[in-house]
Amino acid sequence: MSTSIVRSALFVPATRPERIPKALASGADRVIVDLEDAVEERLKEQARANLERFLTEHPEARVLVRVNAPEHWAHPADLALCQRHPGVTGILLPKAETAAQVLSAHTTGKPLWPIIESARGLAALGSIAAARGVERLLFGSLDLGLDLNLRNGSQAAEQVLGQARYAVLLHTRVAGLAAALDGVFPGIQDTAGLRESVAFARDMGFGGALCIHPSQVAVINAALQPSPEELAWARRILDAAASGEGVFVLDGQMVDAPVIGRAQSIIQRAGDSV
Repeated sequence: MSTSIVRSALFVPATRPERIPKALASGADRVIVDLEDAVEERLKEQARANLERFLTEHPEARVLVRVNAPEHWAHPADLALCQRHPGVTGILLPKAETAAQVLSAHTTGKPLWPIIESARGLAALGSIAAARGVERLLFGSLDLGLDLNLRNGSQAAEQVLGQARYAVLLHTRVAGLAAALDGVFPGIQDTAGLRESVAFARDMGFGGALCIHPSQVAVINAALQPSPEELAWARRILDAAASGEGVFVLDGQMVDAPVIGRAQSIIQRAGDSV
């Protein structure tokens, strides 16, 4: 399993290449230049040309690229651009619905992040997750809700989306992928709502979330950081475990391998802040 920690992945439209350096300086763990949803149909070729120019002029930059969906006319040219440039460190594959689509995109040699955002994609999740080249899965809650005709924001919709999230987490683990990322939170000014949404995804087992505005980055990163209390607990567990005993008692509580693993996960999630 990849141990790469990604808490926040920030979209920036390829129609606004001047925003890419700002996105790279935003504190996001990854920056995604978008050739798909954020780009009008008539501007697809211009957007790709913008990204080509940026990557050529800034060879030190490292970005992910969301290409157009496999059935879109621009998809082959998008993949070709990604293959040409070492600055593209991975490809987001929207509306991923078959392992064959993943394998086709893998001919670029780039790590793939399929987005599960349709009923077909959800039904084929096992084969998509197991396909060669997949690094992590992304959950596209908004598009999936639309495809399944869910009533946005309703309790019923959240129940269905919760089951879909579980499937993404399950197949992430089975395939040994890096931690999955939850979808975007559309309320740019709703900081409290974003924090609650990310905490919910974190508690489910997601590693992070996609975001659409630089102001969301710090909120997401903070929500995914362990609290000081969690870190103190994890350090005490690992310090006590250093004795080599497989099972021991600390503060009246039994500590065994799963508890030690939880402590290790907290320390890992803290990253550079430890």
